Amino acid sequence: MKVAAVQMDVKILDTERNLSTILSRFKEAAQAGARLVVFPECALTGYCFSSRSEALEAAETVPGPATEKIRAVAKKVGATAIVGMLERMGDQLYNAAAVITPEGTLGTHRKVHLLHLGVDRFDDPGDTPFPVFETPYAKVGINICFDCSFPESGRVVKLKHAQVLAIPTNWPVGSDSWQHTPIVRATENHLYVVAADRVGEERGFRFVGHSQIVHFTGEVLAEAGETEETILYGEIDPMAADDNRVVRVSGEYEFDRLAARRPEMYGEITKRSRRA
Repeated sequence: MKVAAVQMDVKILDTERNLSTILSRFKEAAQAGARLVVFPECALTGYCFSSRSEALEAAETVPGPATEKIRAVAKKVGATAIVGMLERMGDQLYNAAAVITPEGTLGTHRKVHLLHLGVDRFDDPGDTPFPVFETPYAKVGINICFDCSFPESGRVVKLKHAQVLAIPTNWPVGSDSWQHTPIVRATENHLYVVAADRVGEERGFRFVGHSQIVHFTGEVLAEAGETEETILYGEIDPMAADDNRVVRVSGEYEFDRLAARRPEMYGEITKRSRRA
């Protein structure tokens, strides 16, 4: 199975332009054989909003006008897209990623971990505990940008039987997450990682690129540079991610990171930390 990560420039408050880019890149990736195509965080809307009201104006419902146009392409090309956007539900505002298959929109992952940056200063924390989506070709979990800074975020989707971890992200220059996070999340959870970052500048922030596709062994199958808009491709075997046993030397050096877990020792993880 071929997967793709789309590294693109995004223009804030220019949904029409961003959607046009998403549709054209989606078609291009699918025509190249990709069955799962991941786009950056807030690829539809931009990220560096200055107020909640400004962000709400750019947000859409799911399903909504943009996701329906993407769904039409998904049906035509026989591929699934994961697209970062701002989702509006009543008065709620979420930094979300929509999962759009040829059969329809499966839903969204809403960013769980928010930081004091861009639109995340104003949106609401995700209210669903890391869903795993059964797309036609693979079981996919999602971490949006800062989500993947928390190892629990990757582990919980693996425990829900995800084979691929999609990371729609907006890593700004100065972030070192691209250097280690995709590889670590892939190897510690024995799943494939498809991380789609953006490039360019937005309201004083410049984004670092370095989108990646990573094998569950930690091998980087494809990586982009810092400035170019491009599409990365990688060949994966989703079912191989289900076989968690690693054999380095048969009978002498073997391990299974899932079977070796001891949840009874991890109680501290689920305790809410005290705020200063």
